[in-house]
Amino acid sequence: MGGPLEGIKVVEMGVWVAGPAAGGILSDWGADVVKIEPPGLGDPARMFQYMLGGDLPFNPVFENDNRSKRSIVADLRKPEGLEIALDLIREADVFVTNVRPAGLARLGLSAEELCARFPRLIYGLITGYGTDGPEADRAAYDIAAFWARSGIAHSLAAPGSHPPHQRGGMGDHNAGLAAAGGICAALYNREKTGKGQIVSTSLLREGLYTLSFDLAVALRYGLSIQTGNRKTAGNPAINNYADSEGNYFWIVGLEGERHWPPLARAAGHPEWIEDPRFADPRSRAENAEALIGMLDEIFATKTRAEWGEIFDAEEDLWWAPVQSIDDVIADPQVAAAGGFCEVPDGPTTTTLPASPVDFHGTPWAPRAMAPAHGEHTEQVLQEIGRTGSEIAVLREKGVVV
Repeated sequence: MGGPLEGIKVVEMGVWVAGPAAGGILSDWGADVVKIEPPGLGDPARMFQYMLGGDLPFNPVFENDNRSKRSIVADLRKPEGLEIALDLIREADVFVTNVRPAGLARLGLSAEELCARFPRLIYGLITGYGTDGPEADRAAYDIAAFWARSGIAHSLAAPGSHPPHQRGGMGDHNAGLAAAGGICAALYNREKTGKGQIVSTSLLREGLYTLSFDLAVALRYGLSIQTGNRKTAGNPAINNYADSEGNYFWIVGLEGERHWPPLARAAGHPEWIEDPRFADPRSRAENAEALIGMLDEIFATKTRAEWGEIFDAEEDLWWAPVQSIDDVIADPQVAAAGGFCEVPDGPTTTTLPASPVDFHGTPWAPRAMAPAHGEHTEQVLQEIGRTGSEIAVLREKGVVV
């Protein structure tokens, strides 16, 4: 089996991360994804290996979002190149893109035009700020629309401090996953109605949804949730602490009445359970700073591994290590949970992060590493009826590479 989307044809015009992420997830799930790239450098994400300062012939960021796809190079500014794109889309179930709508419209590839021309097409569109409003065509990376504009960065910043930097592609990958899910819902609807439709999401909407816990509170109560301060956290049983070696761990005691007693026992102070300073949620909140200070001193006496054994001995004491990237890669549970996949790479395989959904009845597996720029141009052109002599002429004109 090739995954639940085996037999689905997708044409992707994706750049950087969000669009390719959506296409990459669909590809992981078994779809045949043809990636249309412009001449020259192609998808600008191919430059990541140089932007990251690497001198090796690998591009892990691009490889992760573009595995199992086929790449065709066509200059859509030329009539013959645009005709190639339209022939591919005519045969496709899905067109997915994160190119700005105005640019697509200039090419004649707007959502409205293509869906009118191909009524069964699912048109998956990822934008920065949505499809309506005065900023609908505003340029955005995810650090702008998802991280900064949505309120996430501000909500994570301590008062008076600079907001934290986002890690690469966080909002893009959220948007890609949402687009892939929406596209699958639209494909299901098409099975019932025979009609395609436009499916859209945006980096801004993904940021808002990610922060929807805070936003729902603000909308209903008219109040904002304060930025967390670990030194004064009202519930010391859901907080992070450091061990004797400076390694951090998080105690996850959301239900104070349930999780406080095992924490007190693990810390070596069962008498705190009845101590009037800490006996109920309100008293613990009122004395949080002092209690957290005492817990800091206690937890600094043993290593995280030693504390882990003590925590695990308590049935209702839940915790997690704060892991580095190296820790994550070495974590046996990450591997057991399917966090990585082996991508066929010549006679061997390359390990890359897996997309986050498994299908136990129709399991997916990556089929190939990311394609070279234009690697499948001739193959794909032959599939849409171009002869060898026609392809040669297109190359001479610079329409394809």
